[in-house]
Amino acid sequence: MYMFLDEMDRRIAGWMERYGHLLLRYSLGIVFIWFGGLKPFGLSPVQELVSRTVFWFPPEIFVPMLGWWEVAIGVGLLFRPLLRIALSLLFLQLPGTALPLVLLPEICFTDSPFALSLEGQYIIKNLILISAALVIGGTVRHHPTKERFL
Repeated sequence: MYMFLDEMDRRIAGWMERYGHLLLRYSLGIVFIWFGGLKPFGLSPVQELVSRTVFWFPPEIFVPMLGWWEVAIGVGLLFRPLLRIALSLLFLQLPGTALPLVLLPEICFTDSPFALSLEGQYIIKNLILISAALVIGGTVRHHPTKERFL
């Protein structure tokens, strides 16, 4: 029984090692395309938050531009030859996503500095996106699977 479980564990871990990075990259790409694709059409739930945070740019220009920027990141994550460009765009964009925590704390927090509102949770989840981007960035020079183009 132990040998059977050990073999199953080895196979499952091998599958995760082989496909985990690729699926992480595709998942992150889809998230950026989806979230970014909503912004140019006024369908994003964070439209007002972005507009209030980056108050020095006209929202009718900045929000769609940010959306297309995010779509470009997503597309770049889907195609390996564009990966460095996508990661560069991503790391330029992500620090700005934390601005509402500083500029609009009344929107991001509820009763205490540790109780996040829904908007605050949306922003804090970007820590996961940053971590995923770091893992993906670690594969730029070598890739754990044999994918060349995708």
